[in-house]
Amino acid sequence: MNPQTTPDAAGGETLQEQPAPACVMSFNASDPSGAGGLAGDVATIAAMGAHALPVVTSIVMRDTAEVFDQHVIDADVVAEQARSILEDVTIAAWKVGFLGSAEGVSAVAEILSDYPDVPLVAYLPNLSWVEEDAQQAYHDAFRELVLPQTEVLVGSHQTLTDFLLPDWDNQRPASPRELAVAAAEHGASFVLVTSVVLPNTKGPDQYLDNVLASAQGAITGEKFERFDVAFVGAGDTLAAALAALLASGAELHAAVGEALTFLDQALDAGFRPGMGNVVPDRFFWALPPEEEGEGGEPPADDATDTDTTPKGPRHVH
Repeated sequence: MNPQTTPDAAGGETLQEQPAPACVMSFNASDPSGAGGLAGDVATIAAMGAHALPVVTSIVMRDTAEVFDQHVIDADVVAEQARSILEDVTIAAWKVGFLGSAEGVSAVAEILSDYPDVPLVAYLPNLSWVEEDAQQAYHDAFRELVLPQTEVLVGSHQTLTDFLLPDWDNQRPASPRELAVAAAEHGASFVLVTSVVLPNTKGPDQYLDNVLASAQGAITGEKFERFDVAFVGAGDTLAAALAALLASGAELHAAVGEALTFLDQALDAGFRPGMGNVVPDRFFWALPPEEEGEGGEPPADDATDTDTTPKGPRHVH
């Protein structure tokens, strides 16, 4: 907040505080790559003009290419982190990411249930790296305890299909509406389905759709061109951006469009900090419009990039 001073009755100055930004509590894993997890949530929520309240649910060992292992935070410690700050700060939205374990899901769900009027954006990541029995227990708990409190469930088309329609055996892919119907049976109001493959006349699977849907049908969405480059942290970025926008009072339809646009631009400006995948740049908008040489001088003519063709959008993973 930006403090300002105003004269008081004695001729001195009194400190005046500006209204605080909307606060979003994020339950997620600690990700040392900074691509996703809490680091990604904090950066995204801040970039959207809100304030993040991060609660650690797990410590994930990973690099920018893959996940190796995790250490789950005790469920009571997760709950204590959240309740300590909730007694002090009023929140305007929740963002749920990876909760570590079925016990963590239960602890977080109990906290969510105490604030039924606060919108919840839940992101379901791909947990193929988790041992099968633990993954099944996690999904069962998430389905039973978190979905009934979820306004928007975010996930890739394949991940949501495996989660919501595990027995799907139709040759055609499940539609976003069919996924929304399955989610609604567990209480979720909407699904935001990413990476929906679309055929294209220029080549197979060249475009991917991202669709907000309810049980009544598709509502809105954006098509992204498919690129060969792989990203990490895109799903967390989208869900966190949407939660921040809802916290700030945006209507769902508009918030989804703005969150997708933000993600597209963050991916377009993405960078590769290591030897693995590309990381979204959530602060693309803060970068100077063009590179300057040393001392603030423009680069030499032979170093000037004369290609003014806009970069194409990338797709959501």
